[in-house]
Amino acid sequence: MSQSTQSIQLPSFQGELAKPRGRVAVLAVAAATFSVVTTEMLPVGLLTSIGSGLRVSDGTAGLAVTLPGLVAALAALLLPVAVRRADRRTVLCALMLLLATANLVAALAPSFTVLLAARVLVGVCIGGVWAIAAGLGARLVTAEAAGRATAVIFSGIAVASVLGVPAGTLLGELTGWRWGFAALAVLAVGVAALLRAALPRLPAHEGVSLGAFPGLLRIGRLRTGLLAVTLLVTGHFAAYTYIRPVLERVPGIGAGLISTLLLAYGVAGIVGNFAGGAVAARDPRRSLLTISAGLAAVVLLMVPAGTALAASVTLLVAWGLAYGGVSVSAQNWVMNAAPHAREAASALFAGVFNVAIALGAFVGGRVADGQGPGGVLWLGGGLALLSMVVVACARPAGHGKRHAKGTATAER
Repeated sequence: MSQSTQSIQLPSFQGELAKPRGRVAVLAVAAATFSVVTTEMLPVGLLTSIGSGLRVSDGTAGLAVTLPGLVAALAALLLPVAVRRADRRTVLCALMLLLATANLVAALAPSFTVLLAARVLVGVCIGGVWAIAAGLGARLVTAEAAGRATAVIFSGIAVASVLGVPAGTLLGELTGWRWGFAALAVLAVGVAALLRAALPRLPAHEGVSLGAFPGLLRIGRLRTGLLAVTLLVTGHFAAYTYIRPVLERVPGIGAGLISTLLLAYGVAGIVGNFAGGAVAARDPRRSLLTISAGLAAVVLLMVPAGTALAASVTLLVAWGLAYGGVSVSAQNWVMNAAPHAREAASALFAGVFNVAIALGAFVGGRVADGQGPGGVLWLGGGLALLSMVVVACARPAGHGKRHAKGTATAER
């Protein structure tokens, strides 16, 4: 399918954000990103339960993450084009109701095929919400508060790891995996109502056409950023999608402890989101370079950690801290590379990001089935290393900005 701030603390709203409607509007959009990411990632925490319940292997069950990622990639590119004249509030509400329907179908699915059909609908919602939400911060608040608002909107991604996935995992373990999806159906309906009440009318701000994407890909700095994100996110999800089997290597670890560890991972992810945003606001290249190096080290060190509980816990928390800053740092890179076409660039970024999620989950599944948990860790760490090399070789930011200005002038 995820995207700045000057402090690692949860930001206080200023300026327009201090007004109740502005604050609630931003939080409502953050709730939408929280809902779609929680739904997207819920199978990670329930992978074993879903597989045994529907009689498929862990690798096959991982398709429940792969498929919506692929669909989200297409939806992120096509949906903004299809709804180019539609009010963005209406589009977001419709996507939340579609998400509720998809989760209800998943909860009632009699077979893995039906579950996958529901996950196709989830993919449409993920791609649509990501592409539209990325640019709304600047429309809901003053220009001075836009960076902070954008960080809050994308903090929904990290909060999904802290609250959504662990809570869904725990509920699924206590009552059955189907209830996890049922709970998300109810949540999506509530978020749709919140969006309808909190958001002002948001007419289409900039028309997005399919022809805009090839033009954006001519910007060298944007291409470099997208390549780095592809490698980094593919590597992360190749390993993280199968984190449960990885943790189950540790003797005596149970479902309750795994849920607690995922919670710790998510808390670290929130810190990483705002820490990465603080650095990326000044230097996206430095932020992504640090993140990719950190992820490579952590994931590769999980291999020798093996059955050591203390080492595995420490590395998992460090993993969350590093990955938490990916979305907001990459979003800053994209906005800096193409300031003249923010919505189109956000749609392209969301498409690439979700292709990487799908690719990572798919390739990781094949490796998990063939080589076990250790194999996915080697794969994930290796791809993060390649991402670090790409970022390290990136051209200076000034070159990308000059190119972007030239492209904007040519378009005008």
